[in-house]
Amino acid sequence: MRVVTRELADGQIPLIDRLPANPLTFIRFGDGLVGWGEAVRLAASGADRFETLSKAWQQVVDSCEVSDSVKLPGTGLIAFGSIAFAQESAAQSVLIVPKVLLGSRDGRNWITTVDNHELPDSQDASRSLNDSSESSIPAAARLPIELKSGEQSRAGFKSSVEAALKLIAEGELEKVVLARDLVADVGQDFDLRPTLKKLATSYESCWVYSVDGTFGASPELLVRSEHGQVSARVLAGTAGRGTDPEVDHAIGEALVGSHKNLAEHSFAVDSMVRSLEPFCNSVDADSAPFAIALPNVWHLASDVHGVLSQNASVLEIAAAIHPTAAVAGTPRRKVLEVIRQLEPFDRKRYAGPVGWIGANGDGEWAIALRGAQLEHGFVHAFAGCGIVAESEPESEASETELKFKPIVDSLS
Repeated sequence: MRVVTRELADGQIPLIDRLPANPLTFIRFGDGLVGWGEAVRLAASGADRFETLSKAWQQVVDSCEVSDSVKLPGTGLIAFGSIAFAQESAAQSVLIVPKVLLGSRDGRNWITTVDNHELPDSQDASRSLNDSSESSIPAAARLPIELKSGEQSRAGFKSSVEAALKLIAEGELEKVVLARDLVADVGQDFDLRPTLKKLATSYESCWVYSVDGTFGASPELLVRSEHGQVSARVLAGTAGRGTDPEVDHAIGEALVGSHKNLAEHSFAVDSMVRSLEPFCNSVDADSAPFAIALPNVWHLASDVHGVLSQNASVLEIAAAIHPTAAVAGTPRRKVLEVIRQLEPFDRKRYAGPVGWIGANGDGEWAIALRGAQLEHGFVHAFAGCGIVAESEPESEASETELKFKPIVDSLS
């Protein structure tokens, strides 16, 4: 397989306006990657899904002839990936090499082709990318989509929170993340592109992703590996935004001082640091979390950085990190058992890693949050909350409504 990356003319490429009908997408602040078609598809399931994909990916890398004159993160041979949350999930974990990839980073633009494939809508890639009048996203309006309760109702979720609080009080665990679900029938010919464009417009600071039907706008970076360094952004602790600027500012300040949210956050940061330490000479985390504002919520956030001590791929590091305390809880083995008991559904790829990997093992993976799965004509959305000793069932249920908002609004 021959892979060729060449640079395109400078200038902003409107990647979000150039999505294909079944998009492979990983975009933030307008930069990122968009893929057309499937040149290679790797799939795995079960407890060894990360290892199986890593080995299969290395075989693809070894079999390719790559010509890359750009040499930036995201150029050359690239695979988009989405990994199931749990080893017992019925969902497949996948790596997909697109036939054609468009990339944009810091004002530089490129196109990568596999075996001389071309963009389907133009023989002149540069003109197609830079002429916004040729946007591939259909302009026709569609009827609003109403998401309804899935297998876990709001009342059922509150009951699960109460059960979790009892286990915490008994000393069985310290924190567990529980989720509920919404579902909508969207039909077999549902076009995901308008939804992704709404997400990219409203949540530009998030990683807007779309891989094999898994889509959303994640605020949380699981891991980035680049030139021997790794980084992550840990989010845990949430509050709704205020409509008045002064009130909104006060909410953000209160979140930073909230004992309940700080406790929830510390579990997630400690989990990340411990998971990265075996791969690194040193790991540093922010001494105290800071509040970041998304359009619908405030989050407590901490940035973590490490210097790699070994030649590990981003997928191998993701395997060790996942699932973090931010999406599962602590202690890990116990909370995974509790999640299986208290959630009446398969999370599939919700809260699993989603992103991309390059031929050299570097890459960037977010956590599949604020998203949904498009499958068999249905959209299945999930939202969860970290439950700790001070949690209240009604407040946690209300928090899920806030976290559903990106998907609900983007489908409306």
